[in-house]
Amino acid sequence: FCCREQPIFSTRAHVFQIDPATKRNWIPASKHALTVSYFYDATRNVYRIISVGGTKAIINSTITPNMTFTKTSQKFGQWADSRANTVYGLGFASEQHLSQFAEKFQEVKEAARLAREKSQDKTELTNPALSLPSHQVLPSPIISSNGPGEDKLFRSQSADVEITTEKERLKKMLSEG
Repeated sequence: FCCREQPIFSTRAHVFQIDPATKRNWIPASKHALTVSYFYDATRNVYRIISVGGTKAIINSTITPNMTFTKTSQKFGQWADSRANTVYGLGFASEQHLSQFAEKFQEVKEAARLAREKSQDKTELTNPALSLPSHQVLPSPIISSNGPGEDKLFRSQSADVEITTEKERLKKMLSEG
């Protein structure tokens, strides 16, 4: 994930994950403070919090508009990631570090909301299902060389082909990004 994502903000913190069994106790992800960074992935237009310990990603959390970062003490904060099905906790060296991280969380959450709205606008513009029917519903001429009715069949098939190619194109774009 190195090259297409830009780090926006980095800090150091002790990383914890909630114990899946008790949902109450924190399990430390490493012995030392780790770098925790906000990244922006331009190809997918998403924001993530990533922290790597050794060779593995300890946090890889995509920020959605409905996530909340909660300060639970002067130097500790947490957020739930429903996709990863866990709660992450961060212990900071100072209140200031915690505040900076919390402020950035709000900014990124807002940016994620705007990005989601923008991408929804785009889908409406490029969504074939919304733009195709306009020329799919043209009345067929009653007299045609193929006989009545066959022309209608041909027209809807070509529209279906357009829908399929558009779907394939979208699928390809999504799988590449």
